Amino acid sequence: MTHIKRALAVAAVTGAGAAALMVAAPAASAAPSHAAYNGACGSGYTVVNSTEVGGKGTAYLTYSSATGKNCLVAIRNVAGEPVPMTIYLSRSDTEIHNIYDSGNYRSYAGPIYTNARGTCVDWWGWIDGVRFEKANTNCG
Repeated sequence: MTHIKRALAVAAVTGAGAAALMVAAPAASAAPSHAAYNGACGSGYTVVNSTEVGGKGTAYLTYSSATGKNCLVAIRNVAGEPVPMTIYLSRSDTEIHNIYDSGNYRSYAGPIYTNARGTCVDWWGWIDGVRFEKANTNCG
């Protein structure tokens, strides 16, 4: 009888340990809900706005008060095989939208910069076919 009790106790402990591992495994491998800013714009730039891009990543608008420039970077939630990414950044007071970065990237697109001291900015683009768009933001 003691052999049966010991076997049941070992089975219970082993089963509990396996169950704990199965519960913990998905949390450890889960993708982040959004990509963290990676500092790609350089020193002196502070994140002033961001938008999640449909589960694909996050676009970050940063600003340097020393230079008066905004910077845009789009970062994938999970780096991997290259996917099409495009980002645009422009002053809202112009029709010219020639500041962009486009290509197939493993982790992020950008950084791109525009001098926008005293004006609003427009920023948009896409990550792997999922579009984001912000207009007339971060004025000043």
